Amino acid sequence: MSAGRIRLGMVGGGEGAFIGAVHRHAAWLDNRYELVAGAFSSNAETSRRSGQALDLDPARVYADYAHMARAEAARDDGIEAVVIVTPNHMHAPVARAFLEADMHVICDKPVTTTSDDARALQALARERGLLFAVTHNYSAYPMVRQARAMVREGALGDIRVVQVEYAQDWLAEPLEQTGQKQAEWRTDPARAGGGAIGDIGSHAWQLADTIVGRPVESLCAQLNTFVPGRAIDDDVQVLLRYAGGARGMLWASQVAPGHANDLRIRVFGSKGGLEWRQQQPNELLWTPLGEPTRIVERGGPGTHAAARRMSRVPAGHTEGYIEAFAALYGDVAHHLLARRAGIGGAGMDEAWFPTIDDGLRGVLFIETVQASSCEGGAWLALLQS
Repeated sequence: MSAGRIRLGMVGGGEGAFIGAVHRHAAWLDNRYELVAGAFSSNAETSRRSGQALDLDPARVYADYAHMARAEAARDDGIEAVVIVTPNHMHAPVARAFLEADMHVICDKPVTTTSDDARALQALARERGLLFAVTHNYSAYPMVRQARAMVREGALGDIRVVQVEYAQDWLAEPLEQTGQKQAEWRTDPARAGGGAIGDIGSHAWQLADTIVGRPVESLCAQLNTFVPGRAIDDDVQVLLRYAGGARGMLWASQVAPGHANDLRIRVFGSKGGLEWRQQQPNELLWTPLGEPTRIVERGGPGTHAAARRMSRVPAGHTEGYIEAFAALYGDVAHHLLARRAGIGGAGMDEAWFPTIDDGLRGVLFIETVQASSCEGGAWLALLQS
C-alpha cells in the first residue's frame, strides 16, 4: 500500500466556519492527508484569503466548487477526495460535481436535505465505484465502539430500552438575529433542511443506530419551536419502536440552559445496561443485572479490540472530539489507500465508518420525524431506503 499522503480538497470551511477547521485538524493528525486545494466560500475573496491562510497554492484556491471539480480532474496531481463542509443545502450539488469528476467524497452530516438527493448520490457513488463517507464523528469514539461490540456480542442480552439525547443551549435566545454565521444558516429552513432534528438529532439517531444495531421500525414525533420568531424547530422529542421489540426515546434540544454539547445514550437489556456521555467520553458505565455499576475506561482492562484500535494514547490521558474525528478520517484513509494500491487490505472490516447508505437512512429518519410531527405525532413506519 502506498505510503504517500492522500491529496485532499475542501469545499466550504473558510473564514468564520467552525467545522472546517475541525475537519482539517482531524485529517492532519495522522499525517495521512495533505490539503492541496479548496473552494472555501461562495465569496471569491473569502475563499482566496482562507486559502492564503492555509498556505495553499493560489492557483488551487477556487472561487466556486464547479470550477474546482473540473480543474482538479484535469490535473495529473489532482485531488483524490473532497471534504464537503458547506451548509446542508449545498451538500448534494457539491457531492454530485465531484462524484461525476471521479473523486471520493467525505461529507458532513446530514448528507443532504432530501432523501431523493441522497438516493441519487448513493446511486452515483455505486455507479462510479467511489467511496462516500459521512462524518458522524461520534461513532468513532473508542467507548462507543466498546458499547457497540458489547451489544453485538450479547453482553446486554435482549435489548429492551434505548434512551438517547443531545442537549445544547446555544440557541436558547435568537442568536440568528445578531448576524452570527452558524446560527444564521442553521435556523434557515432553506439551507438547513431541519433544525434541532437535522443538526443534532441526526447525531443522536446515528449514535443509537451505531450501538444498538437494530433498525427503527416506526416512530412518533413532536417538533417544537420555542424561541419566538424562529422559522425552524429548536427541540424534538421522538418515541421509537425497534425491530425485535425494543422501545426507545430520542430528545434533541438547542434551548436547554446548562447543556453545552451534552450527547448521551443509555441502552438496557435483559442482562445489563450501558451508559455513555460525550462530555465524559473516556468512560463507559456498565451494569450487569444484579451487580454494582462498573466504569470501563478507555484503554483500560476489559476493553474490546474494537475500542482499543480507535485509541491513540494510554489510559488516563484524555481523548475527545478531535481525536474521534481523526479516528474516523483514519479509517477512511485505510480504505482510500487500499483502493489506490488496488488491494482489499487486511483489517478492512474493522476500519468501519458511516457511508452514503447510513447518510440516506439518516435523512429518511429526519423526514419521518418531520412527517409524524406534521400529523400531530402520529405513529409512522420509518421510511425505507
